[in-house]
Amino acid sequence: MLQWIWIIIVGALIGVIAGWITRRGGSMNWVITIVSGLLGSVLGEYLFGTWGWKLAGMAIFPSIIGATLIVFVVSSLLSLIRKNYD
Repeated sequence: MLQWIWIIIVGALIGVIAGWITRRGGSMNWVITIVSGLLGSVLGEYLFGTWGWKLAGMAIFPSIIGATLIVFVVSSLLSLIRKNYD
C-alpha cells in the first residue's frame, strides 16, 4: 500500500515538472498531473530506456521527458479543439 502512495507522489512530481517545462501546467488539475506523470514515465522508459536516477521504480529523466511530451501533445490537441469549437 505504501509503495502505491509513493508511486502516486513521484508521478505527481514528474507531472508538475513536465507542466513547468512546457509552461502549460497551470491548466491541469491534480488528477491530470498525476496521470500525465505516470503515463509519461511509461512512455519515457519505453522510448528512452531506464537510465539515470530511479525513484519509486521510475527512471526520473526518461519519465520527465515522456511526461513533457504527453503534456505538450495533449495541451496542444485540447487548445486546437477549443479553437475549432469556439
